[in-house]
Amino acid sequence: MWNGDALDLDAYLAHLGHEGDRSPSLETLRALHRAHVLSVRWENLEAVLRKHRPLDLASVQAKLIGNARGGTCYEHVTLYAAALERLGFTFFAVQGRVQMGAAKVRPETHAMVIVELDGKRWLSDIGFGASPLEPIGLTDATDTTDGVWAYRLRRGEVTPGADGYTLYQPAREGEDQVDNTGDGWMTRHTFTLNPQYPADFRVTNHFGSSSPFSPFSDRVFVQRVHPDRLHLLDNRTLITVRPGEPGLPESRELEPNEVVKVLADVFGIELSDEDAELLLPKLT
Repeated sequence: MWNGDALDLDAYLAHLGHEGDRSPSLETLRALHRAHVLSVRWENLEAVLRKHRPLDLASVQAKLIGNARGGTCYEHVTLYAAALERLGFTFFAVQGRVQMGAAKVRPETHAMVIVELDGKRWLSDIGFGASPLEPIGLTDATDTTDGVWAYRLRRGEVTPGADGYTLYQPAREGEDQVDNTGDGWMTRHTFTLNPQYPADFRVTNHFGSSSPFSPFSDRVFVQRVHPDRLHLLDNRTLITVRPGEPGLPESRELEPNEVVKVLADVFGIELSDEDAELLLPKLT
């Protein structure tokens, strides 16, 4: 299903720095999840530059492993699911509606993986950018922390007539608080357990990379999470978020000609000369 046989597993694990056990266990899942989140960047540059984002495993593998680049959730999950399949995990993929505090129903534009181990299910959300550093147990009510960032997961009606799950994060000052719980938590995204397949991802990926209605087809957005901070680039605004830090996060506006250097120095994304030349007009 996920082309695990075509994956260069050794190259992927080397990219993650994973030298541990490869058995399909919870310990391995936690190690892979954390290593993937910390090692593979989130960025939409291919959509901004070319309005196209290949999702075949060969292209994704070459981009995310063979080059100093990153990708969106669909690219992340394409690679990650191939690795899980190759390692013998039982899992299925789902799509979610990214809300970030919004009350209205948004389209399903986010890919995740649900892993089944010893009769329990785990949400492995490795492609959000600001992703949790650990899988989250799928229960009716889970409160958890990965040691740095805190999350809540609740089961209930997520859209009219649809049962599913809502993932919450602490609301930061300056963000929309419309859809939080009333005690400082904000809806990050919702999802159901309707299995999704590579064919489904190709459709949504095409919308995300080419539609004028997609928030990620024209505007540069890059994220890199560390164990103690999160860096975001929103067009030309560089933002640094630290957990538990009061007030607005640190931010500064970049000049267009600074962006390529910041991509390399802060996010570890090396653009070719061709891509750097294509990017500059998008920023001015």
